[in-house]
Amino acid sequence: MNDMTPHADGTVIRAEALAKTYAEGKMKTPVFDGLELAVEAGETVAIVGASGAGKSTLLHLLGGLDTPTSGEVFVAGQQMSKLSNSARGQLRNRALGFVYQFHHLLPEFTALENVMMPVALGGQDMATAKQRAAALLEQVGLGHRLEHKPGELSGGERQRAAVARALVNRPACVLGDEPTGNLDEKTAATVFDLMLELNRAQKTSLVLVTHDRRLAARLDRTLELHQGKLRPIVL
Repeated sequence: MNDMTPHADGTVIRAEALAKTYAEGKMKTPVFDGLELAVEAGETVAIVGASGAGKSTLLHLLGGLDTPTSGEVFVAGQQMSKLSNSARGQLRNRALGFVYQFHHLLPEFTALENVMMPVALGGQDMATAKQRAAALLEQVGLGHRLEHKPGELSGGERQRAAVARALVNRPACVLGDEPTGNLDEKTAATVFDLMLELNRAQKTSLVLVTHDRRLAARLDRTLELHQGKLRPIVL
């Protein structure tokens, strides 16, 4: 089960009237305005859209990695804009997991040490961090690779380790930005299957930005980001 509980209305992430505009000198570029999104506990959501539509920007806002121009993001019932930088970081570490197109594993640390980090940063003792990380690496098929560094792992193995790291704190929601985008078709399918399997086992919500509509079609619902709005589509 997750360490984080959803909000009373059943949502783990909620965006209300979300707007983001980038300003460069006198030039202003709106990415979206008045965007709404609610992700329920255990739900899987795909976000698709043209390149440059703002999909990664939206994910960064939902994860508290960027701040909206206006509007609000709530994570596990907490209003991100009301939190200090420190409190926002703690909530992000505890309630959210992140998987990117590039694995972002630290090259000088082993797979086990990389996966342990979110638990250790959350203040848990090292024994708990090690036990939880080792168990998840076993689940993702890397039990025999605990002491291997990222450079000694294949692309698929590195991405599976990144998935384990995203889930090690038993977050309420995992945010994925093209998590299989750098992998060949077969390996991508394996990693995607793994994410769905762990989603069901841990009751963790998934919000995945993907260009692969076949993968998107396997999630509970698909939303297209188009002209600054999210609209449901059927694939």
